[in-house]
Amino acid sequence: MRPDTPAENVDHSAEAARLERTAARYPEDAEALLLQAAAHLELAGDRPAATALYDRLLSSADALETPHLVRALKASNLWEYGHEAEARAIIDGVRTASPRDPAPWVIVAESLESHDELEAAQETFTEGVTLLLTDVPEPPYSTHPLLYGRHRVRRMLGVSHDEWDTLADTLHSAHASSSSPVSLDELHDPKRVWSLGSDNPAELEAEISRLRAELGAFREALSRPFPVAVLHWPEGELAELVGAYASLAVEYPSHEEHLATIEGSLRELAASGTANLGIVTGTVPSYEAFAASEGASPGDVDLLPQYATTLAARGRAVVWPPQRGAGCWCGSGEAYGECHGAAQA
Repeated sequence: MRPDTPAENVDHSAEAARLERTAARYPEDAEALLLQAAAHLELAGDRPAATALYDRLLSSADALETPHLVRALKASNLWEYGHEAEARAIIDGVRTASPRDPAPWVIVAESLESHDELEAAQETFTEGVTLLLTDVPEPPYSTHPLLYGRHRVRRMLGVSHDEWDTLADTLHSAHASSSSPVSLDELHDPKRVWSLGSDNPAELEAEISRLRAELGAFREALSRPFPVAVLHWPEGELAELVGAYASLAVEYPSHEEHLATIEGSLRELAASGTANLGIVTGTVPSYEAFAASEGASPGDVDLLPQYATTLAARGRAVVWPPQRGAGCWCGSGEAYGECHGAAQA
């Protein structure tokens, strides 16, 4: 979620200021936008200003959607500029809270790892993996960094593979492109760093090939910073939308069919190998405002996917499929596994 453009190509301070202005215009998206702004401030080297943004979010009167993620990012940032004791206290708090979102686990574990706390990092990765993936037949895309991070730390510690490591290897092999044939074991081999200091041209060439493969996979992951999102309309919003724009009735013949289409589309995308899937929920006022900004009619069916992509880019997407035990995305109040996920293969 952090911007990855080199500082020499981007004015990160200016980008942070732009995101703060955008957050003021779209208060409903302020949390996601301010987190991006804080990341730019970190890249600009202004870590105290980034901490101030994290504190601003945590002290907000509005309930945060991802409070544990904000705390995890704050801890990671604090440790980077000398506030180790406070960072450790926050990390302990995040671990105790046992969030159901994988992102906070990844952030705090990687923070421990970057400061050579490898045993603590392994324990943290393992806590997150055990909590989120026990008895889960297919790990969601959002949990892959947990498994990969755990695998990496355990390789550095010289620990033998277990079932979670095997799963990480399997997932990496399944998602690796033909241009990135390097295995996860090889990517995480601690001896690789030694070869960079070798005087042997063959060893150096082999390591350069590995690094190119790793960079290619990293760029591929960054190429889509937000999910491929499908648009969801709550029942009341859909009735208002179709009532106001009759041309959309062909796209949405009924609310039940709309919900079934969403689930079916996401399963088809997943089966085709598309990762990082999500759902965005629309509202009529928001959609009408988007149409006006595009100079288009809200009754234009072609505008709907553009609206969905824009909501996803503003951080409004929720990950599909939901985590184990989570409520269904449709808003029924039932668990996903007992609602639209009941027939999930």
